[in-house]
Amino acid sequence: MPLNNNIILPNCLSPHEVAKDIAARVKQRRLELNLTQGGLALRSDIKLPTYRHFEQTGEISLSALLRIAVVLDALADFNELFAQRKYETIDEILNGSKTKRKRGKKNE
Repeated sequence: MPLNNNIILPNCLSPHEVAKDIAARVKQRRLELNLTQGGLALRSDIKLPTYRHFEQTGEISLSALLRIAVVLDALADFNELFAQRKYETIDEILNGSKTKRKRGKKNE
């Protein structure tokens, strides 16, 4: 699994692989906090079989994952998902301002 300092490299992993990696990191943090699967499920208000399934497959609803993040003190990490791009140079700003259309162009 191509990882660089725990950062997933773009276009190298499938969505399934990313989900499994997230589940592995959740499990690692759970163990660092000395929590059982049942303890984390209880604190997250998730049924234990649902949590076990998540650790095994990486599959879970977004709302359940957010509740897990609250328990693991990682909710702030979700604020960076799909965040607006931050520009580093004036050229990037000028090149980015050429397009004024704010809707998608592709139906595929």
